[in-house]
Amino acid sequence: MCFTQQNCVYSHKINEKAPVVYRNFASVNQSSHRNMDRSVVKGFMMAIIAAIFWGFSGSFGQFLFQQRGVSVEWMITVRMLAAGALLLLYAFFVQKENLLAIFRPKKDCIALLTFAIFGMVTVQYTYFAAIQHSNAGTATVLQYSGPVMIAIFLAVKYKKLPGLKTTLAIGMAILGTLLLVTHGNFGQLAISRTALFFGLASAVALAVYTLQPTRLLHRYKSSLVIGWAMVTGGVLFSFIHTPWQADGQWDLYAVLSAVFIVVFGTLVAFTLYMASVKIIGGQMTSLLASAEPLAAALLSVYWLHTSFLLIDWIGSLCIISTVFLLSTATAKKDAVNATTPKRTLWRRRVIPLRSSRWKRK
Repeated sequence: MCFTQQNCVYSHKINEKAPVVYRNFASVNQSSHRNMDRSVVKGFMMAIIAAIFWGFSGSFGQFLFQQRGVSVEWMITVRMLAAGALLLLYAFFVQKENLLAIFRPKKDCIALLTFAIFGMVTVQYTYFAAIQHSNAGTATVLQYSGPVMIAIFLAVKYKKLPGLKTTLAIGMAILGTLLLVTHGNFGQLAISRTALFFGLASAVALAVYTLQPTRLLHRYKSSLVIGWAMVTGGVLFSFIHTPWQADGQWDLYAVLSAVFIVVFGTLVAFTLYMASVKIIGGQMTSLLASAEPLAAALLSVYWLHTSFLLIDWIGSLCIISTVFLLSTATAKKDAVNATTPKRTLWRRRVIPLRSSRWKRK
């Protein structure tokens, strides 16, 4: 009888002469591992499909802005209102959440409004504006430098020099951005200044979008926080462009593109992503979500005939690789904290000083 790895997994071939109880246990063990493998594959597929849907929504946005004359402001207003309402319905009927619970504490209400304006609206507008002035692939890749900006912000905030992998990620992000916006000719921009501004602004907005609602996401379901932020942002942005004044040329392709952005590029992608997090964890899901800029670039090149040169692919690879570098650096830090004695963590103020765990009885 063969035991392997940490879970004492039996060999696939069960000894027929073994006692019945052992044979039954081995069969159950094999069945559970097969189910686990299927679950992991399912989680991987969910994360990849979510990334593809997000990437495709950028390309469909490029189609609407550049070939159908639809305004960015109208698309943002409709997307936030429609997708936000769908997320709230999902939270209410599927997750059985109290939709008004987030508005009861005044502090949470203010935090939600802040997130809606400086996180949700800003990241939506800068991203789609970058697409309008360049293309979906370039805009999505530039936005993916957001995690590097988060690392820089945290290093400044805690007055601590970044580690080797974080420093390498910052360098790769800078190099990738330069290659992407100059095509290797550092004296001249390959994209407009407006596109560069909105692309980098979307990265900063993504950093704010990631860091600002941390406390809310610890208290409420993400569908509730994101849903209300979208609805609030959509209502506020309606004063800039009303949703019932649709501009541009509308045909079947335009309608299908808008529907895809709202439904598949927001609600379905979000649901698949969160389901994947529950199965394979946030770190692996975020790594697989790096397929988003690749999907956006490929669809833009093959469907919209967007020019994406070899130097663009190299620059994109440099920026996307920062996600893997930062992820491994975070995983190593978490492993160190997990193996550090709790009293040491208490001394380093990781555990609050007044934690009930350390109170004298």
